[in-house]
Amino acid sequence: MIIGAVTLKLNISFARSLKDKRMTVKSIIAKARNKFNISISETDALDMIQTAVISIAFIAANSALADSIAENVISFIENNTDAEVLADARTFSEP
Repeated sequence: MIIGAVTLKLNISFARSLKDKRMTVKSIIAKARNKFNISISETDALDMIQTAVISIAFIAANSALADSIAENVISFIENNTDAEVLADARTFSEP
């Protein structure tokens, strides 16, 4: 069993207020949570208007599946929002 963690840094250039940002982030989180069996939350840059940091955690049977899940989640987020993914960090570990 593999525990996977992904952290994404997003640029939300169209956000003009924290309300705009939070609407976008909440939408991303809800869509990803409904599509994949993952835990997902905004974890950093909470008061920065055009930057969001989202962390994702999941469990997979093996490292190949963990890498596939991470890739699918990142692709899904990139394709379902106008926010730009600036960076991603992935960590896989065995319990």
